Amino acid sequence: MKRNVALSLPNILTYGRIAAVPAVAACFYFEGNTPRWIALGIFIIAAITDFFDGYLARAWQQQSALGRMLDPIADKLLVSVSLMVLVYVGTIGEWSLIAALIILCREILVSGLREFLAELQVSVPVTQLAKWKTTVQMVAIALLLVGPAGELLLPGTVLAGLVALWLAALLTLYTGYDYFRAGIGHLIEE
Repeated sequence: MKRNVALSLPNILTYGRIAAVPAVAACFYFEGNTPRWIALGIFIIAAITDFFDGYLARAWQQQSALGRMLDPIADKLLVSVSLMVLVYVGTIGEWSLIAALIILCREILVSGLREFLAELQVSVPVTQLAKWKTTVQMVAIALLLVGPAGELLLPGTVLAGLVALWLAALLTLYTGYDYFRAGIGHLIEE
């Protein structure tokens, strides 16, 4: 791999998103509201880089196999670890755990389907609705990460986060079905 590809700004943004994952989780080893605000800040910066790494790679014609591989991995790490931490600290619990599980299961299933279809050289493009799903998911996680600390500033923060989590779960089911439907013909041919 060429050094300039590995160290292109879009790939560096992706590396940063991966590095943000343990940083967000580490915030929850500390008590109080400040660590939740720090976790929120790190998460927001990481979520913003998700837009910019792809945009800059296309705009600057710096798309690479490394970036195409790492980008979805970084996204899934950020979402899954954040959801796990939120379950661990009790911000997501009871019935809302189902919404988190739906999101996690879809991420794994769609990743497996995409990997299988890639071997067949079949591309399944990301739909506009899947992009909206990701946006709603990120907003939900952000609201839940700040959680009780956010309640002090804006009452209803956790409830809004849980409602957004359920909306993301519903969109996740629909877009997951959409991907499965697009790939089912290739699965049956085997």
